[in-house]
Amino acid sequence: MSRLGDLLRTERLRQNLTPKQVARKCGVSESYIIAVENGTRIIPDDQARRILKTIGLKQQTEADFSLDDIASTVDLAQASPSLSDAVKKPRPAPAPAPKPAAPEKVASTDDSVSGSIWLDALTSVLKNVPVMNAVMQPVDHRLLPILQGRIEGAAPDKVFYFQVPDDSMRGFRLHAGDLALIVPAQSPIDGAVMLVEYNHHRFLRKIKTLNHTTYLLQSYDKEYDAVTVNLHELTCLGRVARVEFVL
Repeated sequence: MSRLGDLLRTERLRQNLTPKQVARKCGVSESYIIAVENGTRIIPDDQARRILKTIGLKQQTEADFSLDDIASTVDLAQASPSLSDAVKKPRPAPAPAPKPAAPEKVASTDDSVSGSIWLDALTSVLKNVPVMNAVMQPVDHRLLPILQGRIEGAAPDKVFYFQVPDDSMRGFRLHAGDLALIVPAQSPIDGAVMLVEYNHHRFLRKIKTLNHTTYLLQSYDKEYDAVTVNLHELTCLGRVARVEFVL
């Protein structure tokens, strides 16, 4: 079961609701709610808002937010007192002090409660993909969806963004500062733009196959250029699956 499923079930039981009652309120089937609780169904954003409202999570559910916004703003301790208490380390209960009735607030200072419920619950469908600079040091990250356990057909922990360092590939529509999503590829692929190492330098180049051991590394800044290399001189780090740019 996912942590989101745990949270849904915990809140439903706390409010003495059956899966059928929650399903009726949300406008979905009982089997849908059961599948979400069991962690066997991925719920879309709008259904998530509806179910979270039904189970009593009122914060961060009214705005038109994205999953990335939720992941960075909704904390487990704020979301569900009962689930927060379940994951905290045991501690002596403080002596109760009389005070006027007020809406219950839950604050957590325990290091055992960290991250957000959405990042924990959606680790099987979302991945923080690192952005690497020219010397392969992480400088940022991007949140990407995982589809059927893969990102662009590759294992999620094997993909990364490469920050284009210069305009040597602008003739192929890659400019300095663009983010090229790299997926694993250890052999040259004809016609692909690939991240390669050659002569102790790492760069993006478009590959053209001349024969089974000889390739052209093509670039295009102000004019077209190409270098002929042998396979044993070349190390392929990955293939560019797509490119993102910042306006």
